[in-house]
Amino acid sequence: MTKQMKRRQFLQLTAAALVAPQFLVACSHDNHDEKIHYEIHAFDYELNAGEAALELLNNRFTPGLAYNGQFPAPVIRAVQGKRLRIRFTNHLSQPSTIHWHGIRNDNAMDGVPWLTQKPVMPGETFVYDFVCPDAGTFWYHPHIHSIEQMSKGMVGALIVDEPEVPAFDQELILSLKDWRLDENGQFLPLSIPREAFRAGTLGTVNTVNGKVAPEYTLPAGSSVRVRLLNLDNTRAYNIAFKSDRQPIIANVIAIDGSPVAEPWPLDAHAIGAGQRLDVALLLPDEQEVKITVADRKGRFHVPLCHIHTAVADQQSKGLMPVLPANPVKKPDLENAEKMRFVFEWQGALSPTLANGELQHDFWLINRRGWEGMSEGNIPEPLAVMRRGKSYIVELKNNTPHQHPIHMHGEIFTVLDSDKKALRVHQADTVLLDKYETVHIALVADNPGRWMFHCHVIEHMKTGLMGYITIA
Repeated sequence: MTKQMKRRQFLQLTAAALVAPQFLVACSHDNHDEKIHYEIHAFDYELNAGEAALELLNNRFTPGLAYNGQFPAPVIRAVQGKRLRIRFTNHLSQPSTIHWHGIRNDNAMDGVPWLTQKPVMPGETFVYDFVCPDAGTFWYHPHIHSIEQMSKGMVGALIVDEPEVPAFDQELILSLKDWRLDENGQFLPLSIPREAFRAGTLGTVNTVNGKVAPEYTLPAGSSVRVRLLNLDNTRAYNIAFKSDRQPIIANVIAIDGSPVAEPWPLDAHAIGAGQRLDVALLLPDEQEVKITVADRKGRFHVPLCHIHTAVADQQSKGLMPVLPANPVKKPDLENAEKMRFVFEWQGALSPTLANGELQHDFWLINRRGWEGMSEGNIPEPLAVMRRGKSYIVELKNNTPHQHPIHMHGEIFTVLDSDKKALRVHQADTVLLDKYETVHIALVADNPGRWMFHCHVIEHMKTGLMGYITIA
């Protein structure tokens, strides 16, 4: 078992380990020296993409792709309202970018090749420089060659802390990810066309923080902010907490990084690919209690990881603070303009490319499949929204498969569903069940061209993607 360090210790160690080395040198009080230091060493983090041997199965190494040679990738931490600078260097043999999933950042920093920036070619460096307006649990990943790069390990957590950090005793970050591996730890085919045509190609090895069913030890009686991130290409999880001895207190406090207005007890909560869930967990005072974080399938709980209680080193406060709301504009529902997007299958044969390869096109948004883009070849947007105007958008899933629909650059309000009862909440991704219609609302206040797509990566790559222009 590994002991979970206290949150403030974690922040200090993370900053010391991952900040650019130059920042460990104290600045001179001379104004001229301070200016020179800022210009030369203005990076909070260095991220390097490259090949890496990952030990996902005991004593077997997987030839993965990783940031800074590791999985889990470095946890990047920022402070709400403060500038974040990351210098990214591509040591892969193919282009890459970084998309900051859920961040309402400047369009030029969104990491979408050709739409917002040129791809970062092998050997090249790009500096991402933006302000995080919202606190919460977010993540980062490539937006080019996504099936391969994400499947092989290029995903990581981005935590934006509140200026005044809520007084939980502990923090636990749980990054969920499947891997398509054989028994020797070698990659199986990452995408199978017949599965891409359905729910997507599932992995064979399920991990939390890169480990199979890891165990964590936390002080009895402590309050824990559990941050769950679905970093998988495909799989949806139905998150539930289960104790082996007594009922536990676990409340939903944020969805996709956005705090909920009133926390509610967690029974089970679905998170599709790309989604996040923050849970406030109050551990029992009794030691040696085992709590299972599980993927609930009907009556069965598939264990993801375990939390054990132990005697505390010092007295825990046991506080369960409510998170402050993020500064997201409230849409004017009475005067909102209506839009509609329909997600469905494309019933056409896949065309053959000039090199003889099949170009699989399986999915449509409003009867349009994603056409791809390149330098000087940007398709027309799915829609144009007027800056500052409120919109109510109907999302209709005409397929028998789930689709986590994600919009870049904006936070929307999930209003209702025709299939299930849901609580009104803010999010950047909404999981559409089969044949479900959901209404969302937003104020289009972030100008630019923003991708709008299913976050099952194979669906995105085979048609279920487009972009919305806000101008």
